[in-house]
Amino acid sequence: MTDRTVANATCLGCGCTCDDITVVVKQDHIAEARNACALGAAWFGDGSGPAETRVNGRAASLEQALTEGARILNGARHPLVYLAGDISSETQREAVAIADRLHAAIDSLAATAAPAVLAAQRRGRAGATLGEIRQRADLVVFWAVDPSGRYPRYGSRYAVDPRGVAAPQGRQSRTLVAVDVGENLGPADANGRVAIAPGDEVDSLEVMRATVQGRAVGEDARFRPAVELARRMTGVRYVVIVADGEPGVTPVDPARAEALVTLAQALNGPTRCALSTLRGGGNRSGADAVLTWQTGFPFAVDFARGYPSYQPQAGAATLLGGGDVDAALVVGTPATLPVSVATGLARVRSVVIGARASAATFQPAVTIDTGLAGVHEGGTAFRMDDVPLPLRPALEAPHGALVTVRALRERLRT
Repeated sequence: MTDRTVANATCLGCGCTCDDITVVVKQDHIAEARNACALGAAWFGDGSGPAETRVNGRAASLEQALTEGARILNGARHPLVYLAGDISSETQREAVAIADRLHAAIDSLAATAAPAVLAAQRRGRAGATLGEIRQRADLVVFWAVDPSGRYPRYGSRYAVDPRGVAAPQGRQSRTLVAVDVGENLGPADANGRVAIAPGDEVDSLEVMRATVQGRAVGEDARFRPAVELARRMTGVRYVVIVADGEPGVTPVDPARAEALVTLAQALNGPTRCALSTLRGGGNRSGADAVLTWQTGFPFAVDFARGYPSYQPQAGAATLLGGGDVDAALVVGTPATLPVSVATGLARVRSVVIGARASAATFQPAVTIDTGLAGVHEGGTAFRMDDVPLPLRPALEAPHGALVTVRALRERLRT
């Protein structure tokens, strides 16, 4: 391979899935990822990674690893398939086919946004693509989140800085409001701020919805700033509520996601409103889309009955913690696994296929290092707004995740 430049590469470092990255390759390593933020540059790295294949901790051929992996999974009573990060949607589809063939449970990183996903199932969505937000929004309300940390280019590409049809002067055409809920603060440069106590968050959202719908609300001083914000939101052309679908280690009231959805829906009476739910990277939105497309359900699916059933309260961490799983297949980068899932995997024999599989901390029985989707392997990934984007690889790897997972599937019993 020669030195080259790959234009319009797609970054999976966060859910923004920026597809304007220019990757510069020199001496078969990534020398630069232009336009990438610090998070994206770290995700691309220099494109290097381990290329090992191991069985029970010892070096093995690919054939030996696949044979042993098939033996473990075929012999399991109730196996688990888990879709980790950094794989294409095509690879995710192969993993779903494996779960179907094995009558296994299957879960993914999409479960980290379970409250938002379940709220959308119960209430629907009042969403929009990031492109529409860029073009239309004139009021952006950041609800207990500052995207600059975990989603660095969200503001510069979509919701704050870019010029749009209804925002010809970019940032100067938009008003930013930060809703601070306890220690979860909005952007520091917001035009206005509203402080809400964590215990009053859901009630504040309900009071705002009642205000938007023209219903009388009490004069409780705790909710006066929320009421004023709701009235302000009804007086603009297009309002966007930005909330983090994966708020991390800080627990939130499960009812918050549904209250945000219903507020956004109510605002679509007097004005236009979209709820923009931030999602993490690694193509976890793709896992949600592929599982829904293939099974009808977005996560926590079980094929044990011979057909897919939905168990949203019994995800991978619960199954592993309860001893209901006796073998597991992880497809993707093990470093992206939630701690609860990685801890549970230490209790069962597992097969890991993905980038840096050999670096898994839970000592799998079989590991096969593959390329990284978007760096070594092409295909499709989904942005946080469910828009599919092509992956344009800049390097090659000894093993591709898609062909390796497909080869494993072909060795499994029917």
